Amino acid sequence: MTKIRPLFWLLLLILVCRMTFPAGLAASPLNLDEVLKQIDREQGRFQSLTASIERTKVTVVVNDRSTESGQIEIRRDGRMRIDLTSPDQKTILRDGDHFYVYAPKIRRVEEYDLGKHRDLVDQLLLLGFGTSGESLKRSYLITLQGEETLTGQKVVRLELTPRSDDVRKQISKIDLWMNEGNWLPAQQEFYETGSGDYSIIQYLNVARNVSIPDARFRPAWPKGVTRVKPQD
Repeated sequence: MTKIRPLFWLLLLILVCRMTFPAGLAASPLNLDEVLKQIDREQGRFQSLTASIERTKVTVVVNDRSTESGQIEIRRDGRMRIDLTSPDQKTILRDGDHFYVYAPKIRRVEEYDLGKHRDLVDQLLLLGFGTSGESLKRSYLITLQGEETLTGQKVVRLELTPRSDDVRKQISKIDLWMNEGNWLPAQQEFYETGSGDYSIIQYLNVARNVSIPDARFRPAWPKGVTRVKPQD
């Protein structure tokens, strides 16, 4: 059985950016084929972005909600940096096949080798971001739930059921709200298999296709930091 739980919540960080929505499609309800065509059109336009990010984890059995927030930087090549500022400082870094979680408060960095999990990591990380409609159809059973308004944005809601057995062991379904102004995710909800617990991901203050130097994605920690390699 493939084990990816220690990494999984970090892989749910999916991205948004801005572009013009064609006026001709905005006037009438969209169907799934039209939505996938718009996603295809957006696929080649994304290079990078920075944004504010907020993730809320809901534990159903005890009705508990916990929220983390901070800033994210990501590039099309899959490199990613997240600097969380609330409730605790933390840096999450992906550089190729390596994943790092640095907690300055306890001067500790966890190091993960993605190795054979890289394809699965890329599938989740790039969900709705730089991915084609055909790629989504290969990875998920897609149901169009309709158009809504979310935080002042016109969005279309998709329900995704993973086709992969490995993904379904972790996630039973994903609700994905695609912003009709940019055809990238405005919000996602990931439902965990078995427990029914779920995570809500939102992105704000997006800056698209900005220059992000390689140095932002290099692991450079202060001297004296404890380095550990948890089993994944």
